[in-house]
Amino acid sequence: QVQVEESGGGLVQPGGSLRLSCAASGSIFTVIAVGWYRQAPGNQRELVADITSGGSTNYVDSVKGRFTISRDNAKNTVYLQMNSLKPEDTAVYSCHARLRTPLAMSEGSYWGQGTQVTVSS
Repeated sequence: QVQVEESGGGLVQPGGSLRLSCAASGSIFTVIAVGWYRQAPGNQRELVADITSGGSTNYVDSVKGRFTISRDNAKNTVYLQMNSLKPEDTAVYSCHARLRTPLAMSEGSYWGQGTQVTVSS
């Protein structure tokens, strides 16, 4: 059993910054990949950034140069640092983790419940 929880959302002015956290807890696991997704009203959910077990990162074009995904393995946490925020970044941000649990000899996909990011003046 693994749980994934996001935190760090809130209201910020254009040009401001937020750092989102995605923390996993529970059974012993190893990471296959972790991604941050977002969904704005009227839009489909899109992948914003992801990071693989080897540390490779990818970003959607609209956030390149502004967002940074990183991890702290000791804390079982992945971060999304969001700088130079724009109103278009307003959305519910959700963390998705694909994990391997060797004691159970299984793999699974886990979603957090989401955190609201609102960029407005």
